Amino acid sequence: MKNELTASLEENLKAIKSITRNSSDVIIKNATVCKNNIAVLTCEGMASTDTLAELIYNKLNSLSEDEKLSADRLMNSLFEVYLTAAEQIEILDFKNLILKLQSGFAIIMVNGIKRAIAIGIQGYKSRGIDEPSSELNVRGSREGFVEVIRTNMALIRRRVKSPTLVFEMSQIGSRSNTDICVCYISDKVSPKLLNDVKKRLSSIDLNTILESGYIQPYLEGDGGWFFSECTTCERPDVFAAKLYEGRVGILVDGTPFALIVPHLFIESFQTLDDYTQKPFYAFFIRTVRLIAYLITLFLPGAYVAVASYHPEMLPSPLILNLASAEQTAPFSLMVECLFIHFMYEILREAGIRLPRPIGHAIGVVGGLVIGDITVSAGLVGAPMVLVVALSGLCSFVVPTMYEKIVILRFIYILAGGFFGLYGLLLSAGAVIIKMCSLQTYGVPYMSPVSPFSTKALRDMFVRSNWKTLSESDVTIQGLNGADIS
Repeated sequence: MKNELTASLEENLKAIKSITRNSSDVIIKNATVCKNNIAVLTCEGMASTDTLAELIYNKLNSLSEDEKLSADRLMNSLFEVYLTAAEQIEILDFKNLILKLQSGFAIIMVNGIKRAIAIGIQGYKSRGIDEPSSELNVRGSREGFVEVIRTNMALIRRRVKSPTLVFEMSQIGSRSNTDICVCYISDKVSPKLLNDVKKRLSSIDLNTILESGYIQPYLEGDGGWFFSECTTCERPDVFAAKLYEGRVGILVDGTPFALIVPHLFIESFQTLDDYTQKPFYAFFIRTVRLIAYLITLFLPGAYVAVASYHPEMLPSPLILNLASAEQTAPFSLMVECLFIHFMYEILREAGIRLPRPIGHAIGVVGGLVIGDITVSAGLVGAPMVLVVALSGLCSFVVPTMYEKIVILRFIYILAGGFFGLYGLLLSAGAVIIKMCSLQTYGVPYMSPVSPFSTKALRDMFVRSNWKTLSESDVTIQGLNGADIS
């Protein structure tokens, strides 16, 4: 690709056609204005035809055909008088020209001039703003992020009308040139955290970026292979709230899932509804989420461990019921538990991938296969089906942690099956030690639980009322053990 534009319009157009391989969506309109040959370049489907006609073609047609202007004077007049727009950029090289052209800009070139004008008239089709599918709420906004990054930026600006809210745009991906936007509140964010995020983003060396998940691994540290040091967000109000706490957000063009760093463990049990409901009910709901998390994580492994190695811990009537239910099963409790959980994950994945009109059939099949036939055939016992159903139901209470829950659940089943409660407690202890030792961008992953912070306790499991919360701000760098001040 040539670097700089030449003075010959014909040579420039030939170079552009060569670079784009005569792509059908590159539209070149030649015209004569004030005795000068010009060309207007657009990319079909990326630019608004109405804006193109009103802002550019009508203005060019209004110029006198008989008046003769030098090429340099015509270019200056177009740039400064006739084609003024909110996004108006001077282009000097082919690389920026192609990038702006394929981003929805209209390019105006004049014969005899070694520069071009890029006018922002983006008008590509996009999905309308709708309620986010993954983060539903009872009260609050029904608006969610969409695939267009500029729209997402506007949704955030509507909620944070402050001059300290900063958007920094850049492109990542040597071929896709995907737009990303780093968002932060300048008087809240830690400079060390901001520099760390920018450094990690600059180290990304990918050809194509189609979703925020492509760059998420680059924003996570050593613990990111399993523990989420970077979380996703589909709600602009939640995104704005995280920025107020001193975090850094990253928007990626083409996806409604924004990234937020750093992420703490306790935040997985908090939702927007907690702050719109009464404090006592918010405490109750957060407690329910924690209990559901512990049930889905430990119940299968604990059931296998106790029934296999420690039956004396159970009441005698319950032991007799379990024995009668399992006496016809050909496998051990551990194998039964692993088998039926694996079947559950298969059914869940099938339900996600199937088209919606026939997706409900998976529920029918799952109820018949897991709930009735496996018990009737004597493959598993009825108590095991109840354990799997309860753990599966509780896993959806904390959806952001589902991936980790599935893997840890299998680990705990194996630990309980081989070593009983001792193995289960040792494996759980190893995970807890790892979580407590993990640092995410200089902030303890388990903060404010470990190290404990009394100030942050007011919005942990017990949420104080807004009068108490408004007395002082708690930012990420202000937590105990944080090293990003």
